[in-house]
Amino acid sequence: MRLHPRYRVAALVGDLATENDATRLARSQAPVKQIITGTFCHLEAAMVQNALEGWDLNHLDFLFIENVGNLVCPSSYDLGEDLRFVLLPVTEGEDKPLKYPTIFNSLDVAIITKSDLADAVQFDEVEARRNIQAVRPGMEVFKLSAKTGEGMIDCLYFLERRRMPSRAAAAV
Repeated sequence: MRLHPRYRVAALVGDLATENDATRLARSQAPVKQIITGTFCHLEAAMVQNALEGWDLNHLDFLFIENVGNLVCPSSYDLGEDLRFVLLPVTEGEDKPLKYPTIFNSLDVAIITKSDLADAVQFDEVEARRNIQAVRPGMEVFKLSAKTGEGMIDCLYFLERRRMPSRAAAAV
């Protein structure tokens, strides 16, 4: 979590059965909690509320909530987010926005992930961006690689810019 040194960052992670993602994220030294959903394919607001018990949100600059990893169920559930992202791994193909338009229409930003693998899986970035814009014209799109760091600075700068108006509105 590259924001962690400069900002107070925490994360909630949803998964059907394991705590693997929370364990990996905890290496960043940021507070992390896992939400095990069992048979639910999505997080619900009450699950998030329960997981946040004991955390003072006024002492956080960013709270990231990772919903359960599919492109169908999470699009219908409001968790109270200020900003919603959809992750599109290059390994999934550039047609995902056309297959799952609801999630792209209900979120704010698309992030093309694992860009370091694009050549290996013959991912067509131009087509992916065209498909995203066909479903959600004007949607902000970032291309990232956690492995190489590609795109991280631009995406983090975007988060910092978006945080400022949210904090100002919360203070009023």
